[in-house]
Amino acid sequence: MLQSLPPPRASFLFRIRVFIGLLAGLRRHDFRSARTWINTMYPGASIFTRLMKFVVWSLDQMWVRIPDSLTMTTFAPAVSKIPFWLKEGNPLENHPWKTQPDAILPERAHVVVIGAGFTGGSLAYHWGKFAPADESLKMIVLDMGDAAGGSSGRNEGLVVMGRYCHMVYKTVIHHFDKARTDLPTADREQLAKQFGIAYTKAAYHNGDLVEETIKAEHFDCDYARAGWVQARDADQQQMLANSVKMAQNTGLSDWTSITPDEVERLTGMHVKHNAGFSIAAASFHPAKWVWSLLKRALASNRVELYSRTKVARIERDGDGYLVKTDRGTIHANYVVNATEAYTPMLHPQFHDRILPTQTQAASGTGGPENIKPHVGISGTRGFFAKHHDAVLIGSDATRVPDNEAGIIQPSRFITKFLLGEMQNYYGPYRYHVTNEWSGTVSYTPDEFPIVGVMDGYRQYIIAGMAGSGTAVSFNGGRCVVNRILGRTDEQDDYPPEYFSPTRLLDPQNHKWPEVLN
Repeated sequence: MLQSLPPPRASFLFRIRVFIGLLAGLRRHDFRSARTWINTMYPGASIFTRLMKFVVWSLDQMWVRIPDSLTMTTFAPAVSKIPFWLKEGNPLENHPWKTQPDAILPERAHVVVIGAGFTGGSLAYHWGKFAPADESLKMIVLDMGDAAGGSSGRNEGLVVMGRYCHMVYKTVIHHFDKARTDLPTADREQLAKQFGIAYTKAAYHNGDLVEETIKAEHFDCDYARAGWVQARDADQQQMLANSVKMAQNTGLSDWTSITPDEVERLTGMHVKHNAGFSIAAASFHPAKWVWSLLKRALASNRVELYSRTKVARIERDGDGYLVKTDRGTIHANYVVNATEAYTPMLHPQFHDRILPTQTQAASGTGGPENIKPHVGISGTRGFFAKHHDAVLIGSDATRVPDNEAGIIQPSRFITKFLLGEMQNYYGPYRYHVTNEWSGTVSYTPDEFPIVGVMDGYRQYIIAGMAGSGTAVSFNGGRCVVNRILGRTDEQDDYPPEYFSPTRLLDPQNHKWPEVLN
């Protein structure tokens, strides 16, 4: 049931003021986002048609929807750029220098991990759990900032089951139509389906491993497994039906379709059409998850963390590597890059293969009274989430230059657009915006992750997770740790023929999977 608030109606003068303010506030990223929006929302139309539709949409937003929603919205005098998940502070801030100012970076390590987010924390946890208690087998985790300070601490707060099989199939087949012209159409379609199945099975295992670990380790990270609802418009219903059919035919039963009544019961959101539903997705505090993993790893004495240590380059050195940082050089036998969107700056060969992509979010108090906590909630153009007394909103997926990865540069226009979107689904509400930030995830050209050796020797990478880092990072970290340790007694969900970086770096010589008939 909607709140008993009157429908918001902005006055003429207020509309003019908002309209002028929106135009005056446009920045470079707004125009980049507009290009993304046009290409995403109006596929198949001519350039002229897309532009005309976008102009009509923009005028409706700036003159009607945004002004109406802003009549019930206030902004803090100084909206903080600190992400919601980090606003209470970071228990691993400036580690170890904060408590050990005389600490020195080690000169040697068996493994150096670059990045202390979802992936770096996962690698550290599994190393602390499985590696022998041998000083010569130490893992060193480095981060240019603080643990969970990148995209791992700037997101929606969902443990996703990954992209459903049909979605992976569609992105991969689109890429194969250009990259695998050596294959007949039927073989490209079958191979794309195999990629979708391989990804989804690995993601399902990942989700279960996350839950098992949280329960077994008693991690305090606000975990709740209540699913993820994804709204679909009328013109997306056939695609939804096709995706559910593929899920059923392949035995990947997490992805299904639910009715508008079920959507309202689960989320409080009002929709007119069936929505997609990922049954086993969960919500959690993403930064607490990373901190929990790292704390447990540090307690094992097999792992050391050094934050605010920027890696400048990695050089091959005989049987190992020289990891050169602004605090000194580490000799390592193995290197694992958990750098996600930062990868092209460290490894230029990944330019145009790892694509830094900006998303953004905001949080505040108030919001719809009928919005449900714990469940993932996505409209067709943004997400909404309730965590304790705060409501989060977010959107965007626009590529940015390699050197802008990690820079916090949210768009106020997008925030205001999302306020109107939330009103469309939930009706009138009062909301006070306190925090606003952006994060940078990474996509690959086929929107399929890479997990494996990147140089044919001992340097690994886990990246390209297309905004679904919680679907890949924990299981991917487990598998890479097992490979380095030579452990073969556990299932490896990332076979090289599907996930190896050579798929992107050297597709001509990549060992592609056999097409199954």
